[in-house]
Amino acid sequence: METPEYSRRLVDALLDELLPELSAVAVEGAKGVGKTATAARRATRRVRLDVEEEREAFAALPFDLVPRGTLLLDEWQRFPEAWDRVRRAVDDGAPAGSFILTGSSAPKGAAVHSGAGRIVPLRLRPLSLAERRIEQATVSLGDLLRQPPGPIEGETRIGLPEYVEEIFASGFPGIRPLGARARRARLDGYIDNTINREFAEQGINVRRPQTLLAWLRAYAAATATSASYTNILDASTAGVNQKPAQSTTLVYRDVLARAFLLDPLMAWIPTMNPLARLATTPRHFLVDPALSARLLSLDQETVLTGRDLQETPLSQGSMLGALFEALVVQSVRIYADVNDAEAGHLRQYDGRHEIDLIVNQGARFVGIEVKLARTVEDRDVRHLLWLKAQMGTLMADMIVVTTGTRAYRRPDGVAVIPAILLGP
Repeated sequence: METPEYSRRLVDALLDELLPELSAVAVEGAKGVGKTATAARRATRRVRLDVEEEREAFAALPFDLVPRGTLLLDEWQRFPEAWDRVRRAVDDGAPAGSFILTGSSAPKGAAVHSGAGRIVPLRLRPLSLAERRIEQATVSLGDLLRQPPGPIEGETRIGLPEYVEEIFASGFPGIRPLGARARRARLDGYIDNTINREFAEQGINVRRPQTLLAWLRAYAAATATSASYTNILDASTAGVNQKPAQSTTLVYRDVLARAFLLDPLMAWIPTMNPLARLATTPRHFLVDPALSARLLSLDQETVLTGRDLQETPLSQGSMLGALFEALVVQSVRIYADVNDAEAGHLRQYDGRHEIDLIVNQGARFVGIEVKLARTVEDRDVRHLLWLKAQMGTLMADMIVVTTGTRAYRRPDGVAVIPAILLGP
């Protein structure tokens, strides 16, 4: 079932590897990231469970039906029983490649088995920098994880203005080709649909949509920080006498997380040679930095000229650094997935040492700092060198990702890599 003008994604290689050996795979992610387009290329039949007629027809099929070929169950959460049907079919011996499920949320309170060991989840995020095909990457994250530190090479013409363009262009495949005004309209529509439809689809009545929108804006202002949810609530209700209850904002968080709109970066806790006094709080990210920029009413000229100062307790100074970091984190998490690795962050409780990204593959890991700068100074690598001294050979490499034009390795062993030149 081919899709016209399809641009191959990094997750395609994973699906090509897994489907010949697994009976069922679930492709998960926020609305608009391209789950259906990716899954449909491998399906011999598709059932759209968000279409009433197709949902009712599927419900009437024999319970133990096993497809000939690959059956795509699109938006399975609209008929939660589909998940258990697939799980049972796998238990009964469904052949490899029988089912692909796609979903943009998990229904609240649905009696759905976890699927552990039967239905393998794959996360699809908006397009990484490598998938946008702006320029060929010259440094592989997978190689950095697996090989001894070696030479780092590559040059690029891409600079800060182009990275700002990529932040605002979005990684959603259906939004990127549009003009600037149409992109803004589509992002506004995405936010509006999230507030006015996503919660209703999960059976939750939002009595004050403006309060939810204010909370989302505060969350966007907290991009790349570990601000507490109490502080996010306080920032969203500044000057308001009647604040929503903490339990209400926890509902916001849970629904938005189930819809994959929130994409927090969890703390990395090493199992080998454990470090003391590490914080466990996540760092906050939305699924795409373009959504954060739109929620904050930012534009490219504003951030490039430094007039995007956010006077809130959540983010001091310009948001550009946080948005650039979000763009890099979004890409690196995708590269980690295709290398069977995990991404997190490191921060000590007292803030003495923190590292933006840790990508680990088993016990070995790469430490990554993100700097909104063309050049790297000694103070920019001090946390990486500290971690190397603590962890020794378990630390496979040290990286600073920049907006510069040349990739190279410093005398102290730290690799300096322009964001566009880092790939999977």
